[in-house]
Amino acid sequence: MTLDYDIVVIGAGHAGCEAAAAAARLGSRTLLLTMDMTKMASMSCNPAVGGVAKGQIVREIDALGGEMGRITDRTSVQFRMLNKSKGAAMWSPRAQCDKTRFSEEWRRVLENIPNLSIWQDAASQLLFDTPAEGRPRICGLRTRMGVEFTCRAVVLTAGTFLDGLMHCGEAHAEGGRAGDAASHGITECLRTMGFETGRMKTGTPARLDARSIRFDLLEPQFGDENPGKFSFSPDTEPVRDQMPCYLVYTSPEVHAILRSGFDRSPLFNGTIHGIGPRYCPSIEDKLRTFADKDQHQLFLEPEGRSTNEYYLNGFSSSLPWEIQWEALHKIRGFEHLQIYRPGYAIEYDYFPPTQLHHSLETKLVAGLFFAGQVNGTTGYEEAAAQGLMAGINAHRKLKGEEAVVLKRDEAYIGVLIDDLVTKGVDEPYRMFTSRAEYRILLRQDNADARLTPKGHEIGLVSEEQYAHFVKKNSLVESLVAYAHGQSVKISEINDYLKSVGTDPLTQGKKMYELLMRNQVTFGTLQDALPRLRRFIEERGIDREAIEEAEIQIKYKGYIEREKFIAAKLHRLENIAIPADFDFFSMNSLTIEARQKLSRIRPATIGQASRIPGVSPADVNVLLIKFGR
Repeated sequence: MTLDYDIVVIGAGHAGCEAAAAAARLGSRTLLLTMDMTKMASMSCNPAVGGVAKGQIVREIDALGGEMGRITDRTSVQFRMLNKSKGAAMWSPRAQCDKTRFSEEWRRVLENIPNLSIWQDAASQLLFDTPAEGRPRICGLRTRMGVEFTCRAVVLTAGTFLDGLMHCGEAHAEGGRAGDAASHGITECLRTMGFETGRMKTGTPARLDARSIRFDLLEPQFGDENPGKFSFSPDTEPVRDQMPCYLVYTSPEVHAILRSGFDRSPLFNGTIHGIGPRYCPSIEDKLRTFADKDQHQLFLEPEGRSTNEYYLNGFSSSLPWEIQWEALHKIRGFEHLQIYRPGYAIEYDYFPPTQLHHSLETKLVAGLFFAGQVNGTTGYEEAAAQGLMAGINAHRKLKGEEAVVLKRDEAYIGVLIDDLVTKGVDEPYRMFTSRAEYRILLRQDNADARLTPKGHEIGLVSEEQYAHFVKKNSLVESLVAYAHGQSVKISEINDYLKSVGTDPLTQGKKMYELLMRNQVTFGTLQDALPRLRRFIEERGIDREAIEEAEIQIKYKGYIEREKFIAAKLHRLENIAIPADFDFFSMNSLTIEARQKLSRIRPATIGQASRIPGVSPADVNVLLIKFGR
């Protein structure tokens, strides 16, 4: 047992687990501090991973060498690829997970990583060195039990626990989630160091007992017939024996009951001061915002294979428990419902993320990194991505190496972190595909092509995983080259083209030209062209490689256009702004621009151009000053 570490990670949620795993695997002596070892990476809200844009993030985490994708594959109970009816840039994988097994698998992984120790306790105070020159440095922490650890870097991933306060109607209790205590002392400690803090709010619905639900009255929602998976690694497999989810609907009667409790809702009577998530509103918020709607769609999701517990997605609430109880019984299929616990809201402290560098190190204290909901985000995936990058960069800082910063055209993770650091948050931040300028480049299918070489260079992607990536990439390239080199005759293809509803040929064409038609796919084209099937089978080209090759062919023009635009904008990213530059000395900048630039301290003109309130005219002034 030692009390001295290179890096201490505070909190074992999705951010903390990824941070600790990454730092330890890279070689730093790492301590993971958690209040409850039985709830590592606990799915405190819905038991699912992925979704629109979030699924892309999970695949990026996997490509960089993180764990979330592999653990999701091992514990899934259902898999769906969302938005398949839309373009490939919108396809987003999502999996329902066995909640208990997900947490257990994370614990198994963490307990078997060399260089990683775990201590069950709560951090109550951070310790700092204050050198004569330069900014203060983190040097350790003290726990609630009085243990003092020394270290050279800390990654704070406290989630909803910092001064957490739960609300259910007029009842209030301290806690980070139901059954767990709040964490006190850290916010006060950081406030004394000059950090700005704020309050945010999130919520969760009641948990339902499956034995009391009439599933025969509900609309089932099944997983994909041929499910995919998150991890690019060959050591995981697609889910088998999938469990269905179910669609249920509210009604005017349900709404009337819910509205009868609005005067006792902490959300409406001024009790809750924290800012809630706009894109995941409570049922009360939905009724107030969409007052004209007679019903709302809800999703009934299993929490695991060995439990009767179900999660009612879309019905988060902080209304009095008896109002929730009465309203739920008026939903079709829930007439005899029993619940395990009611829904509740929780308020917690966060730190506006404009106080961070892109490495996720704080600007005020050297060696202190923030990741997850403490940065004002919401969602397991956003938290895990930040944790992974914070763990990587904490290790690299101690080694004197340059921080890893992903660009906006390189990864959704890059968009996420740049948005946080550059724009800040005025509500819990959730990733959407619409936040990315380069959606066609940042597809879920090519996350490995974008990031696996970087993960290998960093040291998180093993030689075996990298060899698997190189092989897959080679197969994709060979299939694309084959399609470009093969001529197709009218006699062998026109019947097929008519059968799929597209115009027949009047002269022969290359195979790749046919594949640029929406109706033509490698899957169906193999039936018409046996030589294509033989090529695929002889080389062992799997479904994932076929899909990526097809997307490269169909979207070639769009992909090249986005690459061209990204290359032009990179020029702004290469023009640095001195860290100590006095923006108020530039009278040619607008007052708002001077204020925003002085507060956020952008590192480049590219970052400055994305700050709300900095106009194109202000950017031109900066270009003249720092070199066009």
